Amino acid sequence: MTENADRTTEPTHPSLTEDGQTPVSAASIPAPPARHGADIPVTLSSSSVFPLGTQDVFATAQDLGYDGVEVMVTHNAFSRDAAELVKLSERHDMPIDSIHAPTLLFTQQVWGTAWTKIRKAVDLARAVGARTVVAHPPFRWQGSYATDFARGIAELMEQTGVFIAVENMYPWRAYGRELTMYLPHWDPVPRVYDHICWDFSHAAISRADSLEAIRQLGSRLRHVHLTDGNDSPKDDHLLPGEGTQNVAACLRHLGRVGLAGTVCVEVGTRGVSYAGEREERLAASLAFAREHLQA
Repeated sequence: MTENADRTTEPTHPSLTEDGQTPVSAASIPAPPARHGADIPVTLSSSSVFPLGTQDVFATAQDLGYDGVEVMVTHNAFSRDAAELVKLSERHDMPIDSIHAPTLLFTQQVWGTAWTKIRKAVDLARAVGARTVVAHPPFRWQGSYATDFARGIAELMEQTGVFIAVENMYPWRAYGRELTMYLPHWDPVPRVYDHICWDFSHAAISRADSLEAIRQLGSRLRHVHLTDGNDSPKDDHLLPGEGTQNVAACLRHLGRVGLAGTVCVEVGTRGVSYAGEREERLAASLAFAREHLQA
């Protein structure tokens, strides 16, 4: 789940220091009102139906009663085609709530350079009516994209009105040592980003206390990837409640204090062993979310 190394020359933004100098703020974009309990939308990521295609997430979400979908941009042609996505959204009455920029290792050839990925993801979000783009923090070696990332996404938000939520990642470890891979860091909580996406599987790898992180983020939390994980280097994307993270407590907290954003189920189902198991797992994840958001 990493972004391709971007060594090309791109249009630059005024640079940030490695320690995260304050960037242009996107605070003038009005935030959506916080919703509480059962009013917090629960959506389904297209990655949750992989290896089925992007087009399959809409019918699945409709059948199971989700409130919308997140489209992860991949090599699948449907994931990049605004007109086709709108048709699918309308056919299944499933709004597209968010777009995940193609910043994963297996999508490194999608949409070219790093800034192009972000810009095109924002353009796609606007075309399909999504308010949020999820993006991973940059790697240290990604040149001006890495050093200018916080300022650049703030400017894009100001220009377009689309929220760019930076996702928490995790440390890479080798031979007992932590490798410095991200700039300024894999943990977005103390950084200058206006909007954050919190992923529980990534939090498990980093051994983070998700409830404490979510409390610290407050209104900066814009998006949640609902999943779970174990304290291991593997990005498990387990069903919520199957791992070591305090997922239920986090959802109960968000249900009480409110979330100006969305809870999006992003779990792995590629290893299903019988017909209907994927739907059972995704239905269980939805039920988990709604039960604890309303608690």
